[in-house]
Amino acid sequence: MFPAGRSTLVTGPSGSGKSTLFRAIADIWPYGEGAIAAPVDARVMLLPQRPYVPTGTLRTAVTYPGLIGAYGDEDIVRALQAAKLGGFVDQLDAEDNWGQRLSGGEQQRLAIARALLDKPDWLFLDEATSALDEKLEGEIYRMLRKELPGATIVSIGHRSTLIELHEARVDMHQGDDGVSSPRLMGTA
Repeated sequence: MFPAGRSTLVTGPSGSGKSTLFRAIADIWPYGEGAIAAPVDARVMLLPQRPYVPTGTLRTAVTYPGLIGAYGDEDIVRALQAAKLGGFVDQLDAEDNWGQRLSGGEQQRLAIARALLDKPDWLFLDEATSALDEKLEGEIYRMLRKELPGATIVSIGHRSTLIELHEARVDMHQGDDGVSSPRLMGTA
């Protein structure tokens, strides 16, 4: 349903199963039955609406869950700048409670910087830019396509402005029985 290397937006009303679908794909939803086919050895990353931000240095927060020393300073700085967090690059070794210090939008952009460092083959964004204004959200999506050109990006979102930032759209459609199922709405 999600073509490799393309971007797909998943839409639908609240409670229609969008986030549950992502959890099942990420293999963190143990309920239900069925099978999910994914490319063998694909690197998959899921960014939630509210990312976990550990206490410690900014370096630790941006490279989480990677191992300490997995990324060089130059790569970390480049990722922060691309995620529009350039004002923080001189604070890589500052100890803080970054989850409280950063705004919701800054935390979401920190998670975007993690994706730039990790370079996943499949990137699932579960309302991962919802705290950003529409202009910044568009800039972030265009930057992701540029910086991760071969990645398959699948997003959950409610804003109509997200449609133009994706090549395809899947809508969770509620049937007469109350169960929602995905319906392909078209491709670009």
